[in-house]
Amino acid sequence: MSAPSAKKSSPSSVMDWISSACHFATDRNDFRRNLLVNLGLFAAGVWVARNLSDFDLMSPQPVT
Repeated sequence: MSAPSAKKSSPSSVMDWISSACHFATDRNDFRRNLLVNLGLFAAGVWVARNLSDFDLMSPQPVT
């Protein structure tokens, strides 16, 4: 008895989650969205700088 109701509520909850995520991503006046996007981009930049570069950013660079 609970399986059909769980099956029936699952697509609607997934659709609700998708619609709320789309609304959250497309709301241009949302401070939380801007903060999360900016922090995510900053974290991605830090990750790239730390993991994909061949040189240490804190070490002195050779003078040529």
